[in-house]
Amino acid sequence: MPSILIIDDNASVATALEVLFSLHDIDAVHALSPDEGLALLEQQPVDLVIQDMNFTEDTTSGEEGEALFQQIRARHPDLPVILLTAWTHLSSAVDLVKAGAADYLAKPWDDRKLLTTVNNLLELSETRRELDRRRAREQRDRSALEARYDLRGAVVADSASERVVNLACQVARSELPVLITGPNGAGKEKIAEIIQANSLVAKGAFVALNCGAIPSELIEAELFGTEAGAYTGANKAREGKFEAADGGTLFLDEIGNLSLGGQMKLLRVLETGRFERLGSNRERQVKVRVISATNADLPAMIRDGQFREDLYYRLNTVELALPPLAERPGDILPLAERFLGDGKPLSNAAASALQRHAWPGNVRELRNVIQRAGLLAQGPRIEVGDLNLPRVAAPPRAATPAADPDRSRIESALSHSHGIIAQAAAELGLSRQALYRRMDRYGIPRE
Repeated sequence: MPSILIIDDNASVATALEVLFSLHDIDAVHALSPDEGLALLEQQPVDLVIQDMNFTEDTTSGEEGEALFQQIRARHPDLPVILLTAWTHLSSAVDLVKAGAADYLAKPWDDRKLLTTVNNLLELSETRRELDRRRAREQRDRSALEARYDLRGAVVADSASERVVNLACQVARSELPVLITGPNGAGKEKIAEIIQANSLVAKGAFVALNCGAIPSELIEAELFGTEAGAYTGANKAREGKFEAADGGTLFLDEIGNLSLGGQMKLLRVLETGRFERLGSNRERQVKVRVISATNADLPAMIRDGQFREDLYYRLNTVELALPPLAERPGDILPLAERFLGDGKPLSNAAASALQRHAWPGNVRELRNVIQRAGLLAQGPRIEVGDLNLPRVAAPPRAATPAADPDRSRIESALSHSHGIIAQAAAELGLSRQALYRRMDRYGIPRE
């Protein structure tokens, strides 16, 4: 059962509120002074506070209520507070709402309006507590993941990246090929490093080859090696990546750039562990764990005849889909702090700008932005201007109907939110108080 603390020097007011709430399955306790109320807050859990603005006879300034509110905020910053005042100017209460109070109501109050406000705030409080519990649970899971596996220093702060890393650690000790999909710069190679570090061949070599950075006619030579005289300029024998990775892991990035001939040879190596250097007839045997990655749509390439279907299914025994950075917002600031190291900290405005940015270049773009800003920032902190992010076009100015919704839009928003004022107000782009005023204007009941 939710619990409310009433702080009011008028015992009859406190009793009336206690009775009202008890009729609606809400537990209420009351205190007759600010000191008593603060003491009760320390003694028992409370979901909501309703406080008066004046506690001394013949006092109307609201200064006592403001002082009490500030003390509650300092000790319990997430606790919602409703202000009650008997004075029509309400200026102090309005200022406190701007400072973070949940709402204010004038005495004598309307029971229906008060209950609607209280129920909305209690529901929001429960939602906030559930979110806090989920975050605590996720943090425990991440700590357990870091304690159990070698994450190679990866930042895993968002649930989306945590799911990918957790799956990577689970499949690491198998010998099955793994395909990592995701956009450029998202961190696919880091996932491959995590798989290697937790695999049965963790002590072996980790060899990486970016198939997209090498001309197609040279990729096979890079993979399988060459004998002297295999082609013009091949003056001596050279081992390929498969030989270099023997007993370890070979990471093939941008596998979609491999030629059809190279794909056929790669498929044979995956199936038999055997291959020939270019210019040689002697087969060589290796044991290599292959991890591949791509930002391409391989099924579409198969339909277009650009990628072998049998190779795709051989590589895709386990697929790890790494989302773009924009879909892992919890990773943005921790990654930025990692890239900053012991350098200048981010200002609050700069941190907000990083979270608003779309990051088309993903983690690679973030690293470049942070490193440049850390080098060029002149002040003690990195400010928005130091980030040199592209300007986002201002959204078009809302038309009058959108800025001042009519009765039908308000009723529709209330219906969508099932009567939860905070959600309806957010949908309409209004504050709770502004929505209440419009509901009263149109005669919409606060139920």
